[in-house]
Amino acid sequence: MIAWTIYVTFAGAIVLLVLPRVFARWLALVTAIAGFAIGVATFCQHDVDLAHFRTVVRVPWVPALGMNYHLALDGISLTLVLVTGIAAISAVLFSWDVTDRANEFFFWLLLVVGGSYGVFLSADLFLLFLFYELVIVPKYFLIAIFGSTNKEYGAMKLTLYSFFGGALVFLGIIAIYVTGGSLDLNQLAQFQFTPQLQSWAFPILFLGFAVLAGIWPLHTWAPTGHVAAPTAGSMLLAGIVMKLGAYAGLRVAMNLFPQGFQMWRTAIAVLAVVGIVYAAAVALRQRDLKFVIGYSSVSHMGFVLLGFATANVFGVSGAVLQMFSHGVIGALLFAVAGRMIYRRTRTRELDALSGMNLSRALPFAAFTFVVASAASMGIPGFSGFAAEITILIGAWKSYPLAVWITGAGMVLVAAFTLRALKRSFFDVDLANTAAAPPEMEPITIPEKLGAGLLMFATLAVGLYPKLLLDRIQPAVEAMRFLK
Repeated sequence: MIAWTIYVTFAGAIVLLVLPRVFARWLALVTAIAGFAIGVATFCQHDVDLAHFRTVVRVPWVPALGMNYHLALDGISLTLVLVTGIAAISAVLFSWDVTDRANEFFFWLLLVVGGSYGVFLSADLFLLFLFYELVIVPKYFLIAIFGSTNKEYGAMKLTLYSFFGGALVFLGIIAIYVTGGSLDLNQLAQFQFTPQLQSWAFPILFLGFAVLAGIWPLHTWAPTGHVAAPTAGSMLLAGIVMKLGAYAGLRVAMNLFPQGFQMWRTAIAVLAVVGIVYAAAVALRQRDLKFVIGYSSVSHMGFVLLGFATANVFGVSGAVLQMFSHGVIGALLFAVAGRMIYRRTRTRELDALSGMNLSRALPFAAFTFVVASAASMGIPGFSGFAAEITILIGAWKSYPLAVWITGAGMVLVAAFTLRALKRSFFDVDLANTAAAPPEMEPITIPEKLGAGLLMFATLAVGLYPKLLLDRIQPAVEAMRFLK
């Protein structure tokens, strides 16, 4: 059943090419809801084995090369399927008034979503790489055609970084296929690659995937791409696309090359900690609200990489939970900045927003940004806290010093988040406190529904993280690099 997330999404994208424009947004919404509903239905099935990467579909594709159309599912991939569905629905709702080339816009959007489903479910290495590269094309056109600030530059930079990472991944796949003689991820997980091969193949493969996860210092495409993208594009980049690299690094590089991972995991921890602190410090100096959130995404993805580097169940499970959490929180932050604020004020500059009294003009937007900011800072009760505390517990067992340094990064996260919140909504002109707030278009119903879905997701997981961790931890325990 879970395989239909891919089929339904791609089918919806194709139908959009011939459907009258007036129905485009409705078809996109129905398609996104259908994909999410399939994920929820699978999540609720108690007889599904989520501890192991079990085959869902397996059909011969190119038998001469050992390629199969092979899909599989475990608790890790199901968690990311769910966040993909949530991000897709909210992205469509926050694009509800797109009228210029609407069919094309939603076509590219659904291709990103469908390709992401494919990555999270692929159990054939070449199929995973195919879906992984497929996402690059639609995200380029989403930014280059429908973006704003330096959109051509942002789209090209993101694409070049993605292709650079993809080239490294392709080299790693060749090494795996020539040595292991298979492309089946479950079979390869049982194959004993030599330590010599793993020592050089792991960093190539992991780094290739980690480029898309925003690893420092190959992270600069992320803030630029976020700022250039339309609101839905930013939401998908933060909510889904950055997770593709992290997931593939875990599923492929770490699980197939466990000895190589052990050789390089300290280096990964160092890069992760530097990324957390550096990106947070840079975010503190930004004047464009989208740049603040863009660097915030890099900092939060550093927690994912730190969780991986711990090589224990707590840290890695927390990293997967952080992928879900940041997917929801990042999408919510970009929705407020790119849609609720920019659409009504035509600016994202904090200096310009200061004194506009937006908390009175846009009270729902202010409330949403307060919730998103609290979740981003890791306040208890939100998914960000549940994910980061789990990662830090795992990190304390492996790298206690990293926890102390990361603590400084978390202070910086709170600093730039509160600064952005105050300057955007609560930096009131004291000389005109009695003045009426400026007249602005009220927040629309689709915007409220999209924000409500994202806020509900971060609160639900924050208040009851066991909901996801019970699915994630057994799948992590079955991973080879922990043995």
